[in-house]
Amino acid sequence: MKSFVYIAMGSVILASGCTGGAGRIDYPETMKDTTVVDDYFGTKVADPYRWLENDTSAETGAWVKAENAVTNAYLEKIPFRGALKERMSQLFNYEKMGIPFKRNGKYYTFRNSGLQNQSALYVQDSLDGEARLVLDPNTLSDDGTVALGSISFSSDGKYLAYTISRSGSDWNEIYVMNLADGKLLDDHIMWAKFTGVEWLGDGFFYSGYDAPKDADKAYSTKNEYHKVFYHRLGTQQSADRVEYEGDQPLMFYSAQVEGDRYVFLYPSDGQNANILVKDTKQPGAKYRTLVDGMDSQCGVVGIDEARNLAYVYTNKDAAMGKLVAYDLRTLKLRKTILPEKAGETLAGVAQSGKNHLIAEYEKDACNHLYLYDCDGKMVNEVELPALGSVSFDASPKHDEVMYSVTSFTMPGVIYSYDKAANKSAEYWRPSLDIDLDEYVTEQVSFPSKDSTVIRMFLTYKKGLERNGKNPVLLYGYGGFNISLTPGFNPRNMPFIENGGIYASVNLRGGSEYGEQWHLTGTKMNKQNVFDDFIAAAEYLVREGYTCPEKLACNGGSNGGLLIGAVVNQRPDLFAVAVPQVGVMDMLRYHRFTIGWNWAGDYGRSDDSKEMFEYLHDYSPLHNIKNDGTVYPAILVTTADHDDRVVPAHSFKYAATLQASNIGDKPHLIRIDSKAGHGGGKPIAKVIDEYTDIFSFILYNMGEQYEAPAEK
Repeated sequence: MKSFVYIAMGSVILASGCTGGAGRIDYPETMKDTTVVDDYFGTKVADPYRWLENDTSAETGAWVKAENAVTNAYLEKIPFRGALKERMSQLFNYEKMGIPFKRNGKYYTFRNSGLQNQSALYVQDSLDGEARLVLDPNTLSDDGTVALGSISFSSDGKYLAYTISRSGSDWNEIYVMNLADGKLLDDHIMWAKFTGVEWLGDGFFYSGYDAPKDADKAYSTKNEYHKVFYHRLGTQQSADRVEYEGDQPLMFYSAQVEGDRYVFLYPSDGQNANILVKDTKQPGAKYRTLVDGMDSQCGVVGIDEARNLAYVYTNKDAAMGKLVAYDLRTLKLRKTILPEKAGETLAGVAQSGKNHLIAEYEKDACNHLYLYDCDGKMVNEVELPALGSVSFDASPKHDEVMYSVTSFTMPGVIYSYDKAANKSAEYWRPSLDIDLDEYVTEQVSFPSKDSTVIRMFLTYKKGLERNGKNPVLLYGYGGFNISLTPGFNPRNMPFIENGGIYASVNLRGGSEYGEQWHLTGTKMNKQNVFDDFIAAAEYLVREGYTCPEKLACNGGSNGGLLIGAVVNQRPDLFAVAVPQVGVMDMLRYHRFTIGWNWAGDYGRSDDSKEMFEYLHDYSPLHNIKNDGTVYPAILVTTADHDDRVVPAHSFKYAATLQASNIGDKPHLIRIDSKAGHGGGKPIAKVIDEYTDIFSFILYNMGEQYEAPAEK
């Protein structure tokens, strides 16, 4: 094995004042292995930093330590970083509550007193009753890095099963609590992944993989042969029955139980799915096909046992989504309940009592709620108190409906909905250390390169002048059928209250306008996403909101890919770029953990010569210029336990940036420890991360941060 040497070559030099990264940074020396070359359909592609893919090696560990030392030294010398962190902490420090949900006659909520690293689960006997603690994940670790995932109550109300993840990993463990005394049972499941818990009889279904042969490689090794298991309470995991496994290694499988009788099973390629069903009350029952073809997104919303119906959401022959009903006896499609709506995407449906359905639609990236009867006749539109994003809880077991509304200037306010009166009543509203009435959001539209109309939300302080010099943070995602709807996040407020504009753009590749909108941002159409984002930046400059010297861009995961690609294509448009946990190596992404699952959006480099060339032409890692072109200041972020987008993506990308001739602006990488892709990250780590991100952004725009005066 080669011997690698890393030298942090001196200290970081920063100019005084707020000149934003002027001065030379001596980066760690990163060894290049010029012998690593791959052949793609006759094209040779070098990969000199391939050794950084070995995330558990001593050499990679030394490189991480050296890079963090340089980054931390840079950030520590930003003069307003401490003040920004103090304000960030103040803005996070407010009580938070999730929507109350009724189970077995009691009401449960997730609550956070303010700066608790993880929200805790509480129970109350009535909506106005005293809240009692059920489960506090903050007690599961000293630093808040054990996060609670999904929870599931047994049908008799005796037990609570819950999943946890450690240090941000996608790997889950499952525990079971006796709700009568709060004690844990001996049941403990390891190596679950992409799973919920679905109770049936004296046990439950869950999804996972066989235990990895090398646990040390569990965070980077390719995951294959997902399975559904059944665990009976009081037994060891080794006795768990394999309920379902397929013969294809690159598939997901999950189970759903309805009516304590029907088990619906989903074989999925990560985007589309089939649905199988088994009636467990029929002797010798086997799984039968309900939905076949693997050509649509679909899922069972619920069942009507009296009419032998299964309500199924699908976008088959309905790009905006629809709700249909299948006969549970014949498994034939019986009728359409909610047909496709023009201009509105069906984003969610739930049964409410025995006679109603609650449907959530999305129009221009904002949500609307409707009440229907079970035959699809609209009863009422729920009059929402504000335009934004809506979450709701409803159940076929009772008629109570609770929902929450949030926007860029409104944290989640919870309401109860009276179906008979068609009225909403405010149940709970948080109190923050900021007057949100001083801020406004506008939605704007503009043409992309091919004239497609793109929409974007801009949030800023009232009275802002379009002087062409306002600091702007442009955020985007653009992929995997995910819609960016309005939502409040305290991490953005120090930037906004300091005179900045937060811009969230709805790119192709998402679900804002249905499946066709998604598809026009995938595979050989992926450049559309980058063009949309570039058009958003050009619009902000053209309309006088900002200028390139005051424009930052940010995105995470698939959004990190977005930032890496647009910075390569238009480095002149941005002063600062922050790609977080990004997919930066488009030629090898499918070789790690569940990266293969993204091929539906990206295609793979081994699919065809044409697909390889398309990926190679925009891959962030492979298109960094080396000709003296001046790049923006770049802060790359990743984490040591990210087993969704493995940190090697960011490692190789940062090493390439630092080795390239792209100007003297800082090109740094921030590598978090005991953290993953972002889910379940403790608030303390969130505050630290976004303090660093916004300090880096403002400093490299030549801006100061000034905390607001106390009122």
